[in-house]
Amino acid sequence: MAAIMEREVKLAFRDAEEARTAILAAGAEPLRGRRLQEDCLLDTSDDQLFSRRCVLRVRMECGKTLLTFKGPVQESSMKLREELETVVGDGLLLLRVLEELGFRVWFRYQKYREEFAHEDVIVAVDETPVGTFVEIEGSEEGIHKMAASLARMPADYVLDSYRGLFVKHCQRHGLPVTDMLFEEP
Repeated sequence: MAAIMEREVKLAFRDAEEARTAILAAGAEPLRGRRLQEDCLLDTSDDQLFSRRCVLRVRMECGKTLLTFKGPVQESSMKLREELETVVGDGLLLLRVLEELGFRVWFRYQKYREEFAHEDVIVAVDETPVGTFVEIEGSEEGIHKMAASLARMPADYVLDSYRGLFVKHCQRHGLPVTDMLFEEP
C-alpha cells in the first residue's frame, strides 16, 4: 500500500454561518452534513509517538470509527504529512484494545464538522470550543484556489493542529490545558 500524503490548511472564520456562506458562494457542493466528531489522541506511556512527531488518532462520529496514523509534518507552505487511515467497527472496543497494547488516551477533543466538495478539495467547516475554522484538504493548487475564493491568502493559513490551537487559547486566557470538549448543557 502506498502512503497517502495529507495536505491541508485551516482558515479562521467568525462563525459557521459566515464560513458556510463563503464556501457555497465559492461553488462548493454539500458533501456531508453537520455532525459531532469525538477524537482521541493516543501514545505510549513513554511518548514514543510524540518523540517521533507522529499521531495516532481514534475518531468516532455517528456510529462510525476511523483509526488514523499521521507521520511527522513535512517542510511545506501547508501542513503536509503521511496519513494512514482505516474504518473500524467499534470505537470503544478499539480504544480498549489499544490500551491493552500499552497505548493511553492523552488528549480528547470535539468539533462539529460539515463538509463540502469542490474540484479536488474537501472543505470542512469545523466548529470547535476555541472558534470556527475552515479546513481545506487536497492538492496544493486546489487549496490555494479555494482559499483565494474565500478571500484568503497564504498569510492567513493556520497550520497548527486543533490541540496546538487549544493550548495557545488556554495560555492566552490563563486556563489549564485539559481536553478540548464542549461544555455540557
